[in-house]
Amino acid sequence: MVMNMVFMELVMQQSNNFETNHSFKNSDINIAIMQPTYLPWIGYFSLINKVDKFVFLDNVQFSKRSWQQRNQIKTASGSQWLTVPVLSKGKRDQKIMDVVIDYTKDFPRNHILSLEKNYNNSLYFKKYMPDLHEILIAKHYFLSDLTIKIIIWLMEVLQISTKIYKSSDFNVIGIKDELLAGLCAQLRGSKYISPPGSSEYLETSKAFENKDIIVQYFNFSHPKYLQKFGDFLPYMSILDLLFNCGPESKDIIMNNEKII
Repeated sequence: MVMNMVFMELVMQQSNNFETNHSFKNSDINIAIMQPTYLPWIGYFSLINKVDKFVFLDNVQFSKRSWQQRNQIKTASGSQWLTVPVLSKGKRDQKIMDVVIDYTKDFPRNHILSLEKNYNNSLYFKKYMPDLHEILIAKHYFLSDLTIKIIIWLMEVLQISTKIYKSSDFNVIGIKDELLAGLCAQLRGSKYISPPGSSEYLETSKAFENKDIIVQYFNFSHPKYLQKFGDFLPYMSILDLLFNCGPESKDIIMNNEKII
């Protein structure tokens, strides 16, 4: 309940302060829709930054051992998974918004120790880690409350002011393309900006065409940046970029994004 109140307060604040200087934008409303993920990679935030409205797709089926509950950081021996344990026994078809965190394994302590071990000497670790530490130890009940809270914090750090919503707050009927198109319509979207991985089924869909919504695809070229532990390793959590590059992180992200 507290998380929902904070979320709605943030949405209202963003509505008042929303920036209108996206390079591709005129009178269009561009929308992206993605599942909330744990400590997302930098392309996730690049997509958020490129649209006017972003929807957390939280009322679809949870996918266990996916990005929805885990991500990677870089270590001296390569990449390492940080996974949020969840209660899943007998809950095969549960929705993302209903997934409960399993705190019996004390994952916050383990994740914090892993981050300290691998990033303590990074230039900006001490600047950002205290806030993340507070989020991780706050004992969120639902997984999506935790992941969305972290994403909102990272948006604030990166000064991304895109309006955000949760799909569960809308009364939209349908699955896959019908659900996505319905959400765009309710948000008065004129364009849906999709990750390229969805092009196969979107290209044959009539759902967006029927609602007079244009589908475009987001292309992100992964940049190289200052990173610890030898050769550059892409597709890590955005924390890797943030702890190493700090205030330059947003510029690094923005210089590698494009709508096609």
